Amino acid sequence: MGVSAHDIFGDAAGAQPATPGSYGDAPSGYRLPEGTRLGRVRLQIADLVRSLAYYEGTLGLRVLGRDGSRAVLGSQRDDTPLVELHERPGVRPAPRRGRLGLYHFAILLPDRAALGRFVRHLGEIGERVGAADHLVSESLYLQDPDNLGIEVYADRPRNTWRRIGRELMMATDPLDVAGLVRAAGADPWTGLPGGTVMGHVHLHVGDLAAASAFFSEGLGFDRTVWQYPGALFLSAGGYHHHLGTNTWAGSGATSPPADEAQLLEWTIELPDAVSLDAAAESLVRAGYPAERGGDAGSGAGLRIRDPWGTPIRLHAS
Repeated sequence: MGVSAHDIFGDAAGAQPATPGSYGDAPSGYRLPEGTRLGRVRLQIADLVRSLAYYEGTLGLRVLGRDGSRAVLGSQRDDTPLVELHERPGVRPAPRRGRLGLYHFAILLPDRAALGRFVRHLGEIGERVGAADHLVSESLYLQDPDNLGIEVYADRPRNTWRRIGRELMMATDPLDVAGLVRAAGADPWTGLPGGTVMGHVHLHVGDLAAASAFFSEGLGFDRTVWQYPGALFLSAGGYHHHLGTNTWAGSGATSPPADEAQLLEWTIELPDAVSLDAAAESLVRAGYPAERGGDAGSGAGLRIRDPWGTPIRLHAS
């Protein structure tokens, strides 16, 4: 979806530097702390062998552990889990349109040179991708073998981010692919490098006002971008977004059935147990009580579903 900065902000004559604290609309109550980060995403897929070939060969992830129908993957240099694959034989691919839940999960590379090496790698293997310049970041878009959406991106330096009033400027402009390849230098692609993290998750939702009520007033994210057509972006600690929400799946969109590839859960990592308790209390006050407890591989924490049924795990780092 191409939406230029001019489409959203006009001539942007009032644009100013987005210095820390100068942008974003904070919730009226609890606010997620600056140290908030995203953790692993859990995905339901049809064929683990097929998916591992893609996630290792195309994306450059590394298997950290495998147990029967489940595999955990991270970058080449770190042992932090980023993606957890759960095989359920026979599940159908995710449809292109009409489903609530995952739009894409987004893997954040440590620098522009790494993204350039990834671009060059994709060209060498003939992988088809989408691409966009979001002003605050540069991004590539892929679909896995089950048609689940993936973004791989690198942030622009924060001193280049701009705002209009309290709103951070984001757009979907053409990507300078040639410039990215030049930034890669001569170093070869050797998979996702150390310092790679889960940058954000982007979800299809049924209503943006309800998304704001749940994710901002309930969970504690700041709103950062709210004029992008059909979308709302939210973050903690001044990041451009840890979470994107949109209504692009259509007014009749439904939650995925059990026999379809899908996002099983995404994870928010809070800096300490005090923050976790405060988030739980905020959710209860907003009418969204979370369940206490953990499951295999996740540790104790909170688990809650958003208003459209997508599960979220919160835990203290």
